[in-house]
Amino acid sequence: MSEEIEQAAGGRRARGGGGAARRAERTAVRVEFAKYIERNIPNLEILNEEALQIIEANAETVLEQIGVNFVENPAALDRWRAVGADVQGERVRFPKGLARELCKTAPSSFVQHARNPDRNVTIGGKNLVLAPVYGPPFVRDLEGGRRYATIADFRNFVKLGQMSKYLHHSGGTVCEPTDVAVNKRHLDMLHAHMTLSDKPYMGSVTERSRCVDSIEMSKILFGEKFVDENTVMTSLVNINSPLTFDPIMMDALEVYAAANQACIVSPFIVGGAMAPVTVAGTLTQVLAEVMVAVAYSQIIRKGAPVIFGAFVTSIDMNSGAPTFGTPEAAQITLGAGQLARRMNLPFRSAGSFCGSKLPDAQAAYETANTLNIGLLAGVNFMLHACGWLEGGLVSSYEKYVMDADQLGVLHRLAAGVDMSANGQAMDALREVGPGGHFLGCGHTQSNFKEAFWKTDLFDYKPFETWDEEGARDTATLASVRVKKMLGDYQAPAIDPGVNEALAEYVAKKKASVPDAFL
Repeated sequence: MSEEIEQAAGGRRARGGGGAARRAERTAVRVEFAKYIERNIPNLEILNEEALQIIEANAETVLEQIGVNFVENPAALDRWRAVGADVQGERVRFPKGLARELCKTAPSSFVQHARNPDRNVTIGGKNLVLAPVYGPPFVRDLEGGRRYATIADFRNFVKLGQMSKYLHHSGGTVCEPTDVAVNKRHLDMLHAHMTLSDKPYMGSVTERSRCVDSIEMSKILFGEKFVDENTVMTSLVNINSPLTFDPIMMDALEVYAAANQACIVSPFIVGGAMAPVTVAGTLTQVLAEVMVAVAYSQIIRKGAPVIFGAFVTSIDMNSGAPTFGTPEAAQITLGAGQLARRMNLPFRSAGSFCGSKLPDAQAAYETANTLNIGLLAGVNFMLHACGWLEGGLVSSYEKYVMDADQLGVLHRLAAGVDMSANGQAMDALREVGPGGHFLGCGHTQSNFKEAFWKTDLFDYKPFETWDEEGARDTATLASVRVKKMLGDYQAPAIDPGVNEALAEYVAKKKASVPDAFL
């Protein structure tokens, strides 16, 4: 409850007595935040020791005999030569063990700071940090249908993220605001994350100067000294699979690593297109690519935080369309988690992936499959945890709140089984005995409010009530919830001087260059 609402409730209590105070409290807007997940359950280990050793040996063979390409990046080639790699043209090959040895200075976990310290997240270990969808050029809602995203949509999604209890991170490009010039939209997006949310956020990666802007704006928000000494951004660096490292992504990795800001280095795997069709073959390629990217970050700056990423999908061999929620993708995600842990690195994978065009049954099945596998695989940072639709082309308002609601299930599952005296419930069993019921017993009365996880979205009313209220399906209920969340949104407090300085930086940078839409 905000300070203003608390004061208002207190004022009504003084005038109207206890009943008025209770009514005010019931109707007041509350914004709840759940801490990032700390797992109390084991990871699912799908690969045995022999399989892991084979994949690791095969990855070393790939790096030694096949190599990778660092394209249009002579400085990177010079860096590789300096540490003992074999560079021929743009092809870089690695003596066995070189890349893995360089990776050893990357931290096993790190703290990403938010402007509200209560929202800081620790990425690594047994933790799971959930962040929203990233990158779609389109948005969809029940009333407006599918359309190009705007900066207004972007700001709405940041507000929804701020209001979502189970999201720990504001994310990055939650949709691509196509009504703002390409060379300027990163400024508006960062400004939205910094002012409309107080959760951690991601920086821009689409061009070197935009990475620099991200750092400079973060210094305004946090203070220059704080940014120099702490990690305040976790940004996405995709590898151009197979085995290719393009200059734009490597520029981002270089800028952020040098500034001690975290990067997710993530092969972009579409099985059968950008990777082999087999699980073991794909894992070999993923490991080889990640080792090179992590090693390169450590050449730039030893100890720079970095995350082992694996974006995984396959293709429909008839249409060529990407498929999600498949058993093969699950196996790759689980195996990649094991490989990441053997490298002592945080792991990014999974999300609310689906290929459906609508927030329907297909979307729900595919999303549930992927979210649950992410939890079991030991994922530490889950990008795309809510809002993903149509293979990542669309950020859906309704699916955003549907997914965000279901992230609460992951929180409850990860907590494990309560084996305390209260959890054992022996007093309840003694009180009720044979033939009784537990509805009125003391243990139930003491625990009923928190005994079962409760959705904020789904309908469990009797048929007659549901029918009288319009027989609304889940997408309709989600549309109503979107409106309520945006209506209830309260901007987190920010220092007026910082707010003004950020606005001035954005305005000055946007005025300094003409618009470019390519």
